[in-house]
Amino acid sequence: MRQIVIIGGGHAAAQLCGSLADSGQDMAITLISEEAHLPYHRPPLSKTFIKDAAAEPALLRPAKAYDDAGVRLLLGETAVAIDRAERKVTLASGAQLSYDELVLATGTRARRLPGLEPEPANLHYVRSVADAQRLREALAAAGSVTVLGGGFIGLEVAATAAALGKQVAVFESQDRLLARSVSPEISDLVSANLREAGIALHLGAAVEGFDVADGRVRSLRAAGQAHAVELLIAGIGAVPETRLAEAAGLEVNNGIVVDGRMQTSDPHIHAIGDCTAFPYAREGRALRLESVQNANDQARVLAAVLGGQAAEYHALPWFWSDQGALRLQIAGIAPAGCERRIRPGAKPGSLSVMHFLNGRLMCVESINAPLDHMAARKLLDLAEHPPVDVLLDPAVALKTHC
Repeated sequence: MRQIVIIGGGHAAAQLCGSLADSGQDMAITLISEEAHLPYHRPPLSKTFIKDAAAEPALLRPAKAYDDAGVRLLLGETAVAIDRAERKVTLASGAQLSYDELVLATGTRARRLPGLEPEPANLHYVRSVADAQRLREALAAAGSVTVLGGGFIGLEVAATAAALGKQVAVFESQDRLLARSVSPEISDLVSANLREAGIALHLGAAVEGFDVADGRVRSLRAAGQAHAVELLIAGIGAVPETRLAEAAGLEVNNGIVVDGRMQTSDPHIHAIGDCTAFPYAREGRALRLESVQNANDQARVLAAVLGGQAAEYHALPWFWSDQGALRLQIAGIAPAGCERRIRPGAKPGSLSVMHFLNGRLMCVESINAPLDHMAARKLLDLAEHPPVDVLLDPAVALKTHC
């Protein structure tokens, strides 16, 4: 019986366990996770979880599903070393596990603010349920919240805090929100939505330093001014968790480098999810994504590969973010040089920004237009696309073009 060892406890790891179990292959599966919880949904942590004092982690699969699949769970355990020659994983406890195939689903870790050591008591990051529980308790007692970073996590937390009646300020070093992720048109709509919710936005405001006293951040300095801080949340991005892979001598370049079959530079070690740098077949370049879709689809591909199938990863990337009353959904990734056109939505306040390259649809960003988003995902997988003016006509539902 082949021994499959999976390191990680997020979406990719959970999906792989399920897909391997469904394959009916004769495998012994072991899942190693640093967290004591079964794998759980991560997106709610920055939204509904911190809003509801009674909320519990939403498990991706119940404990019985792992039991029924014969998955051995090692929760609260940390893998500290990989012996590639002997095909063994060493745990922090000193125990060793042998593997025939090893899977790294190690995800990411929060990028930390430099120069704040030891970390102040009122500084928070949101990556795990433990982080979210700690933030939830602090948020309940706070009157004002300061968010560093205008990315998805920071803005979701900001919108949630504002909905709870907190005074919220966001500081972003770029001149617009979500500058690395969305078009200027979407940035403007997101900004307007947050300002309408009473959130103060400080754009082009690089933080120059912090004033710390008695173990707490008391204020921050940006654009030459001091701003008082009660509760500080840092959403300044994530770093792929590659330390174990690097120590084992695997190829790493902004992620654990894999091919389309999720294989690393070692034929018996594979990687999936947010930690991977993989070939993006649609553009012929390497890419690293942080998304539930990517994690799940890569896990499905790897399950097929481990089952002996000739599978490769060609999935269309898609993303979403809920910020108060605004639901942003993105299908595809826009390459440089695209022409952007607006397709009005079916309801007031809804629209889609459609990205075209040489007349071909490449990406669609939708605001409060879920039906257009679902149709866009199907359209982007088509070999032939309707003309631009046809796609932009709001009188014709996008799904009719699929």
